[in-house]
Amino acid sequence: MGYKNLMTLTFEVAVDSLESALIAQTCGAHRIELCADLGIGGITPSHAMIAIANDRLRIPINVIIRPRRGDFLYTEAEFDIMCGDIEYAKSLGVNGVVIGVLQADGNIDIERTRELIEVARPLAVTFHRAFDMAVDPYQALDDLIELSIDTLLTSGQLSTAEQGLSVISELVKQADGRIKIMPGSGINPNNIKAIVEGSGASEFHFSGKKSVASPMQYHNPNLSMGGKDVGSEYQLSYADADTIRAIIANATS
Repeated sequence: MGYKNLMTLTFEVAVDSLESALIAQTCGAHRIELCADLGIGGITPSHAMIAIANDRLRIPINVIIRPRRGDFLYTEAEFDIMCGDIEYAKSLGVNGVVIGVLQADGNIDIERTRELIEVARPLAVTFHRAFDMAVDPYQALDDLIELSIDTLLTSGQLSTAEQGLSVISELVKQADGRIKIMPGSGINPNNIKAIVEGSGASEFHFSGKKSVASPMQYHNPNLSMGGKDVGSEYQLSYADADTIRAIIANATS
């Protein structure tokens, strides 16, 4: 693959269970983004989840700090929760945290982002795909560089990194090494090589998950406990070893 090789690429796997984290580690992931409920984009995992994962994994863990589903305009109470969750993760010695805060007008909330960074340091800080909801990605990138964010996770403001590849490439050029640009969303074994070669990035984010049937034998056919469809509780999602291995192999071939 020319100038890219196994030693220069970093693969971060997003997980929402300890089982998935251990699978990703076994399959060659370099880092974990630890979440709860990837089905809604990931929210802050429980304190016990963070502590146990940090104790059992050998690779670095970045913890997402997102107090709820939905947009990235937070109340004072929600912001206080974010600060408290960062303090807890920091007390355990995790590698980093993953944050994202916007203003109502779609610009980066510079003051609140700065506050979160101050709470987090010396941990690594990633700004997540709240960036993809920003009104102007190029101004937003300049703001994040000014704030000394370490890494930006982005799909190029489209649904998948493959669709947003041209914007991601432009962001990599604009960043010029001042912040790491990490493509993510919809990365799979079939598109990873094109994303690696077309983006100019060296870090890549994916979940590699698959749906599996719950071992529950009895299914109540009359209601759903919050899923989109009756019976959806009986479909579980875990990192898939074959998918993760294939993404890494195809990226580095």
